[in-house]
Amino acid sequence: MVSEDYTKAYKMGKKEYQSRMLRGQKPTLEVLDDILPESETLTMVSLGLVQIPVDQIVGTRYNGRSNAFASNFMPILDESTEFALKWSNLNRAHENEGIRDPIKAWEYMNKFYVEEGNKRVSVMKYNEAISIPGNVTRIIPKRSNDKKVKIYYEFLDFYKLSKINYIWFTEEGSFAKLQEAVGKKPDETWTDDDKLIFSSAYTRFSAAYAAKGGAKLTITPGDAFLAYITLYGYHTIDEQSANELKDQISKTWEEFALLQHEDGEKISLKMDPTEEKKPLLSRILPIGSSKPSKLKIAFIYAKTARSSAWTYSHELGRMHLEQTFPDEVTTICYDSVTENNIDEKLEQAIQEGCNLIFTTTPSFAQASVKAAIAHPTVRIMNCSLNTTHRYIRTYYPRLHEAKFLMGAIAGSMAENDRLTYIADYPLLGTIAHINAFALGAKMVNPRAKVYLEWSTLKGFDLQERIKNVMPSCISGKDIIIPDEASHYYGIYHMDGDHGRNLAMPLCHWGKFYERLIRIIMDGNWKIDEDSSGLKAINYWWGMSAGVVDVICSQHLPIGTTRLVSLLKRTMLSGEFNPFAGSLYSQDGLVPTRGSEALTPEEIIEMDWLAENVIGRIPDIDELSDQARPVLSQQGVQTKKG
Repeated sequence: MVSEDYTKAYKMGKKEYQSRMLRGQKPTLEVLDDILPESETLTMVSLGLVQIPVDQIVGTRYNGRSNAFASNFMPILDESTEFALKWSNLNRAHENEGIRDPIKAWEYMNKFYVEEGNKRVSVMKYNEAISIPGNVTRIIPKRSNDKKVKIYYEFLDFYKLSKINYIWFTEEGSFAKLQEAVGKKPDETWTDDDKLIFSSAYTRFSAAYAAKGGAKLTITPGDAFLAYITLYGYHTIDEQSANELKDQISKTWEEFALLQHEDGEKISLKMDPTEEKKPLLSRILPIGSSKPSKLKIAFIYAKTARSSAWTYSHELGRMHLEQTFPDEVTTICYDSVTENNIDEKLEQAIQEGCNLIFTTTPSFAQASVKAAIAHPTVRIMNCSLNTTHRYIRTYYPRLHEAKFLMGAIAGSMAENDRLTYIADYPLLGTIAHINAFALGAKMVNPRAKVYLEWSTLKGFDLQERIKNVMPSCISGKDIIIPDEASHYYGIYHMDGDHGRNLAMPLCHWGKFYERLIRIIMDGNWKIDEDSSGLKAINYWWGMSAGVVDVICSQHLPIGTTRLVSLLKRTMLSGEFNPFAGSLYSQDGLVPTRGSEALTPEEIIEMDWLAENVIGRIPDIDELSDQARPVLSQQGVQTKKG
């Protein structure tokens, strides 16, 4: 006798069948034979007996029984058939004893296709089982540049270490990031306890994520899980109650929604300040208030102004704000902040009444997001580039514009055609600085070679390298600090062991911060939102906004000074772009769109070096330990996965 369960399963199957037919999709099960590439040599590996995630069983190995089920594995054969009776008997056996006999299946691209046991799978799916035992043969495709294949090979590496097959990602590099996020070294094998703890955390998160409506997003639960533990920490899930976890997922939802977009669609780059002004009564201070109020601004630094040129330049910007807005703004700063106490300092700033906070290093981005989610009425901005977060905004200068002019100066002053460029970290945007400098040098001196050195390399004697190259000019630190022993900065010309400063790039952080404040005061904060309201916002301003420039020394020949002024005018007018036309890297011609300039995104994510650069981009393991926190957020190699 056919059971009531079969009738219900049959109705579920028919509903799925008809729904897919109306959408023009195949209504029955996928067939692996129809999916496998015919002209490709495939590798087959026996995995033995494994627990197969039921949700990842999507079809059959052969055509035979595929038409007995809808695409959701629910039956579609009439209740009067022998098939319906067998399904009902199997379901009763599962209710009374449980199904223990393993199925036989094939795995391809981490999806499973049944050869023996289709009805068992159907019953288990109907009863909402999590997994089913099965003897599995894995079919491995040939390596290719296809994104899905590349992700699959990353999964294979992860599976060797963890034997976990129920988590999946849509972005390259995610499996390696997961290994790191759970506290494992890249090649460290998982213990049985590790697997149990992970299974518990992932199951709890997935259930809460699904309850919130995760199925409506195009990302996988794995994508959302990785974003969550990267932000809050892996063990946080175990410490949260079910309600606390649901609440936190709800508060963090826009971070998950942002993951749906391709990389180029996640960020709204603001190349110049928004100028539209609103009436005074429409100003929003703080968020959600119709009445303007005084801004109390916190600046959070990783180092001190006396020990770091980066911090010193931002501190000058803070003082500029106090002088520019004596009645509207008060500021406070916290220095020597680390990743260990950034959460505490952000909370302290908020408790002390700060309604706008600037965190001035990319390594503070994650903590900034957490604080912004917890305190939605406080604006938090992080100084970083191409950072994809919805709850904070980011800002950074287009320094490559100044670096191009610096390169032109250096090239014109290089008697022996040798220049040295000293960089700190291979961050997003930094490679564009190097290449812009090299292109500027080559424009005025076709023979100019730029010797690239990284000051943060382990076991590296920078002075010895400079001595061996004997460059005419060196591009060093952009600015000096009070406690700096050396007074060489910007571009300096070498005369034996003595240097003479020629020019320096200027990022006027005071003007940068002033213009950011005016966006708020003029009521333009909401205007900067994109129409969907789902993109991250990054202010990437340059010479056109008056926040980037080049200051020339009196030692510079008058002709070179005039050349710099001319180049600057043509760049500001849009007549000239350093990254337009034919561009050549160390590996040959860079693919471009004819005479069109590289897009802002291509400039930011640049990972190649110009043909006249002598040197390379180092891996993170080659750099000092202090480089890791910032590179983990903004590194070129990190971006490449």
